[in-house]
Amino acid sequence: MSSSISIARPRATPELSEHVYARSKEYVLYKGDSLALLEKFEDQTFDMIFADPPYFLSNGGYTCSGGKRAAVKKGDWDQSRGIENDHAFTSAWLKACQRLLKPSGTIWVSGTQHVIFSVGFAMQQLGYKLLNTVTWYKPNASPHLACRYFTHSTEILVWASPNGGKGKLQHKFNYQDMKQANGGKQMRDAWALPKTGEEELSDDGEGKLWTMTTPKPSEKSHGKHPTQKPIALMERLVDACTDDDALVLDPFCGSGTTGVAAVSKGRRFVGIDMDTTYLDLTKKRLDAVK
Repeated sequence: MSSSISIARPRATPELSEHVYARSKEYVLYKGDSLALLEKFEDQTFDMIFADPPYFLSNGGYTCSGGKRAAVKKGDWDQSRGIENDHAFTSAWLKACQRLLKPSGTIWVSGTQHVIFSVGFAMQQLGYKLLNTVTWYKPNASPHLACRYFTHSTEILVWASPNGGKGKLQHKFNYQDMKQANGGKQMRDAWALPKTGEEELSDDGEGKLWTMTTPKPSEKSHGKHPTQKPIALMERLVDACTDDDALVLDPFCGSGTTGVAAVSKGRRFVGIDMDTTYLDLTKKRLDAVK
């Protein structure tokens, strides 16, 4: 175990110390390229990984922002290098994450149609066990200005175990907690969260369907990221498949919402990002949780 990161206690090689950007007893943030840094952690270090990778959308297209037409320019990291190169990148970071997960650990990957099918295919190629594909419904999604498509109002989260079916699955799933949170019935794989952010549930006759909007303004009080996820979504993932003091990794940290959810739930967090602007934002949000 490297003494440079002993506060949050992830097992790692000493080479990581030069990449530490910020740390406390609850978290460690690293600055650098995810693919390079992931190789420096020891095998089976993490209990859960959440990844919100590039969707490869910043290629001259347009979207709706604040009711107006706006160019999609999230950053160079979001530019497509072509289908084959994009898939090779996806496969590379997924392979690295697979090595880092404990046998009882799982990975969640969020994405739209632009990347999620590559993610699923890469997981199958690598030997992951696909556990669920969860559909997250966003009732406040932006309209499609071209009027040539249905409104993009969902994202898919793929949940997988690093064990591809070799022997008994060992992944952690707090089934009873999820059932209790869902009114005593099995939680479904289609989620929606309300505009209030409160646990408002609507009974559809079979079970409870949750509603979840994109991040509220209060979640962006320290700043924002173009692909920021709502805290309620991340809290549910943490609740579903980790125990107290679990170690959670986000290799594409962004605004740090994964860390906010993990730390607020009594878990420990490791985040990686290349941009100091977003690492500063993550640190502010994590320190506010403490």
